[in-house]
Amino acid sequence: MLKTLDQSLKVLMAFTKDRPTWGARELAKELDLNATNVYRILATFEENRFLSKDPVTKKYSLGIKLWELGLLVHDNHGISEFIKPILEDLMEKTGESVFLTVLDGNEALTLDVVEPQDKVKFSVTIGSRAPLYVGASYRSILAFMPDEEINKIISGGLKAYTSSTIVDREQLRAELELIKEQGWARSEGEFTKDVIAIAVPLFYKDEVKASLTVSGPTYRITEEAIQYILIHIKEASAEIMKLMEKYQFALNKY
Repeated sequence: MLKTLDQSLKVLMAFTKDRPTWGARELAKELDLNATNVYRILATFEENRFLSKDPVTKKYSLGIKLWELGLLVHDNHGISEFIKPILEDLMEKTGESVFLTVLDGNEALTLDVVEPQDKVKFSVTIGSRAPLYVGASYRSILAFMPDEEINKIISGGLKAYTSSTIVDREQLRAELELIKEQGWARSEGEFTKDVIAIAVPLFYKDEVKASLTVSGPTYRITEEAIQYILIHIKEASAEIMKLMEKYQFALNKY
């Protein structure tokens, strides 16, 4: 490990949302580093525009160069790359297929999929679409949309994909109310026989944009398993929404 580089990175990482400015001496004390070394590090960062120094207070804050690098990261990496580790962790914890579904007009689109390799699984294709009323992934989005949009979709007609697809309007409305009340959706065999899906909505700036789903065969996803899945899918959805807020990603724009 390069000691000077390590110290430099620690100095840079000390600038946070909660503590955006530092004086050289207080930063050296906070990090328990030699003050002379910290002065040199700060001066080097300032010279290269990674930090800026207030001429009056003599305190440092993050500079324009970091903003430029942040824009490069934003432009060169899709939201999927940031979220993928969360999906993989959820798959490992549940042992089932995990997929991210995003709102696209009056349909939903599968944006990303992570599947276990050593089990019988429910396969979903990236880029596949479906109406918002069919299955947990889609209804968990529809339930939180404005009433006007819900009415438009329901009045447009409900097509049965299997014998388990909800095509009765009143039954669908009751299901949507249940989803809003409990905060998650469940479906069984609406696209594929003997497959259960558990899904939660994802919000960005108080608007539903997507859903996160865990699905697998009915013989593995028991009532006990569903309760276990709910714990971890809710944790994962909170992590994803935190990323969306932090990096200003709206999942239906990519």
